Amino acid sequence: MRRPLRRLSLRARLLLLTTVLLLAGLSLISALVSDQLQRYQLDRIDSQLRSFTAIVSSQSVTGLPSELDGSDRPEPLDSALDLIGAPYLVYLGPDGEVAEGFLSSRLDSASTPPTDELRAIPTDGEAVELRAADGSVRWRAVARTTGSDTTVIAAAPLTEADATIDRLQASSLISGAVLLVLLTGVGWFALGRGLRPLRRIEHTAAAIAGGDLTRRVPGIAPSGTEIGHLASSLNSMLGQLERAFTDRAESEARMRTFVSDVSHELRTPLFGIKGSTELYRMGGLPERADVDDAMHRIDREATRLTALTEDLLLLAQLDDAPEGQLDAAPMDLRTLADDARHDLRALDPSRGVELTGPGGVGSPGPAPVRADEARLRQVVTNLVGNAAAHTPPGTTVRIGVGEAQGRAVLDVADEGPGMTAEQATRVFDRFYRTDRSRNRSEGANAGLGLAIARSIARAYGGDVELETAVGEGARFRLTLPLLEHG
Repeated sequence: MRRPLRRLSLRARLLLLTTVLLLAGLSLISALVSDQLQRYQLDRIDSQLRSFTAIVSSQSVTGLPSELDGSDRPEPLDSALDLIGAPYLVYLGPDGEVAEGFLSSRLDSASTPPTDELRAIPTDGEAVELRAADGSVRWRAVARTTGSDTTVIAAAPLTEADATIDRLQASSLISGAVLLVLLTGVGWFALGRGLRPLRRIEHTAAAIAGGDLTRRVPGIAPSGTEIGHLASSLNSMLGQLERAFTDRAESEARMRTFVSDVSHELRTPLFGIKGSTELYRMGGLPERADVDDAMHRIDREATRLTALTEDLLLLAQLDDAPEGQLDAAPMDLRTLADDARHDLRALDPSRGVELTGPGGVGSPGPAPVRADEARLRQVVTNLVGNAAAHTPPGTTVRIGVGEAQGRAVLDVADEGPGMTAEQATRVFDRFYRTDRSRNRSEGANAGLGLAIARSIARAYGGDVELETAVGEGARFRLTLPLLEHG
């Protein structure tokens, strides 16, 4: 039974359930009404029979007048007995035999109760139900004793009461059937209208399954209703799915770019090494000086490969488990700032180098942190090397160190050409270079320095930020949590 029901639509199942409940309710109401009506009619007939037998038994009558006991019964007596609701009146003698009896002329004597059942009626005025001798009619009878040791019995057939109940049940059946059909039809259209929001949700889901991730469930119901809550929850879920798919697509795009860049970076030194070895194998290096020059190129390219591999390995380790790559200890960023000043002067003696406080204000201040000095030195070296590589020789560079906004800060600011907004947003991307035409054969880095610097800083809860504009230079700021003294 369950499987056929599952094949039905939700609309059909709801309508079927409602129809069954309605049918059960109508049947229950009809049964209750019929039962109450039957009880009322029986109580009315019993009351009439009790009253009549009480009056007759109190008169100590021994029998009916003889003029009323023949076939020539006057019509007024029929009417009187019908009026009091006892068309059958019987006197039983002390021996239990019928002494006198009167039956309304409109009734057939064959339809009266048998004498044996009359004798069994209790004489305390309790109403009992009897069957006719031929079984065609039900009777209601009451018996009482008189002062002359006789028993008077008044009985009334239930023909009219049963007919009334039958008419009520027939009318209830017809009216209930009509009402059931009408309400089923109304329910079909009402359920269709009520389930319309679910169909719209279904259409939205189908559109999303077809690839339109921007679709949302429209405002199909007030927010306080169940459908409104469902629509709101679905829209929230769909937004998360869209963001997840977008992030995945962006991640895949970044991965493709990363793999392409790695392949390109590895290919250049590998081709240099392979070309030199092929030239040597083919006898193209007859002189010792040629061999030394080829070996120098191989060593240079191998060094580039080693540095690139180490940088990639470090980035992977920082992405996977940054804490495991850092050996933190108390230190001060002023040490790194002072070393960076000397490194810049060594690279370009003509370059002016200033050592100031954060933002170029005041003197250098203490910047205590808990970090891995070797890794932070790598960060500062990358920032200083970036300034040296992307500014003309002799350009002034300012290094600021101290505390700012509750953080330890180290600035590396230059007065070079600066960067565009698009370049600034991508400068921390892996393998990104602002100048793609730069000759990388002379030791230029692979575009991983700033990415490594930011990854190391974020591993300590800090960051590397950039402020730049075209023609206004660039300022890279390393920020780290201050060391808590306890």
